[in-house]
Amino acid sequence: MTTPGVDDAVADERAKETVTERRLHPITPLRRAWAPVAVVIGWAVHDPDQAQRQLTRLTTTTLLIALAVVVPTAALYGFLTWWFTHFAVTDTELRIRTGLLFRRTAHIRLERIQAIDVTQPLLARVAGVAKLRLDVVGTDKKDELAFLGEREARALRAELLARAAGFAPETAHEVGEAPARELLRTPPRDLALSLLLTGATWGSLAAALVVPPLLWLATHSVWTVLATGLPLLGAAGASSVGRFVTEYDWTVGESPDGLRIDHGLLDRTHETVPPGRVQTVRIVEPLLWRRRGWVRVELDVAGSSNSVLVPVAPREVAEAVVARVLPGVVVPPASALSRPPRRAGWCVPVWWRGYGIAVTDAVFAARHGRLSRSLALVPHAKVQSVRLAQGPWERLWGVADVHVDTGANKTVTARLRDAQEAAELLAGQAERSRTGRKGARPDRWMV
Repeated sequence: MTTPGVDDAVADERAKETVTERRLHPITPLRRAWAPVAVVIGWAVHDPDQAQRQLTRLTTTTLLIALAVVVPTAALYGFLTWWFTHFAVTDTELRIRTGLLFRRTAHIRLERIQAIDVTQPLLARVAGVAKLRLDVVGTDKKDELAFLGEREARALRAELLARAAGFAPETAHEVGEAPARELLRTPPRDLALSLLLTGATWGSLAAALVVPPLLWLATHSVWTVLATGLPLLGAAGASSVGRFVTEYDWTVGESPDGLRIDHGLLDRTHETVPPGRVQTVRIVEPLLWRRRGWVRVELDVAGSSNSVLVPVAPREVAEAVVARVLPGVVVPPASALSRPPRRAGWCVPVWWRGYGIAVTDAVFAARHGRLSRSLALVPHAKVQSVRLAQGPWERLWGVADVHVDTGANKTVTARLRDAQEAAELLAGQAERSRTGRKGARPDRWMV
């Protein structure tokens, strides 16, 4: 005769015995060792006058003694934090145990993992290591394992995804990384030209060139010019060179565990768009891109930071990729979009012509913008709530806005619809959302 409680306890003990804790890559202490140095740099930036006075007092002997203390201390700190950091994969969770003085153990349930990205900063690529970043349901901050050997990181990612998909622990190692089929690759020439044809690039560059001279003429203060000009130059660089470096060699591939996105010139990133987690797809068409027929595709993914699917591509190619993200969805053409009534021009002059909506069996589509057009597609199954809003001026002209809220804390709005149409749209969308959830694809890996 067996006792269930005793058997469960024995089973738990055996499970604990089979869990093997592992450490991060031995190069990790070099990353951790920067913490004490960062404290010193932070103090110097916070109080530059005091830091300058202290530096002028330092003699060569004092400086050498300080270096002899700081460098070993930083090295020891890096080593100890690495030594006391472990991770282990069990049948149901990933455990990450950290802490030198204050211990912290993160228990990440495998079924709550939404995405696992492999990122390689430039120095990490040179050293042959990578970090794993995990998107988990219900958490804003990503947990990460940094650093692992490049092969080990990819193998661990494949194992975690296999276990999350329901594979047995003894076979999860054998599943390996799911094969991917390339859907799109953005040529560097098209990426560079698209950035040159983006208004934000020229707007930030013009501001960086015009505002500092005007401030100098008005204030004759070098610090005011620098405090204003440097952020403007940084914004101009981020919107042009920074985006080119980040989005270089953008590749989209399809695999059983979702769409894979690889990109980056210096820092290489391997992201995954989780299946069934996409809440909204936006097709953005800047004014200067229309002649070439280019669009940009952006995403809202619940609990994930993935926001770009296609940086630039011909509309036909982009729509084919959208069809892989949202199976069965056909992007409504411009001719299928219904504009607001003409009296809406009294609420929003000129720009009212940029608004439009279309409701299909699969999605709620809303467009806005005259110069830069943006068409948002929300699958009916992803709609969390529907709201109707009507201000006093809109009430006077008999129009109203219909807001569709998604699971990514985003809202898509059908603006300036006829009041009667808006009421019918509100009731109809609520019903479509209820029926759409019944046939929605599961939010699981490799299903």
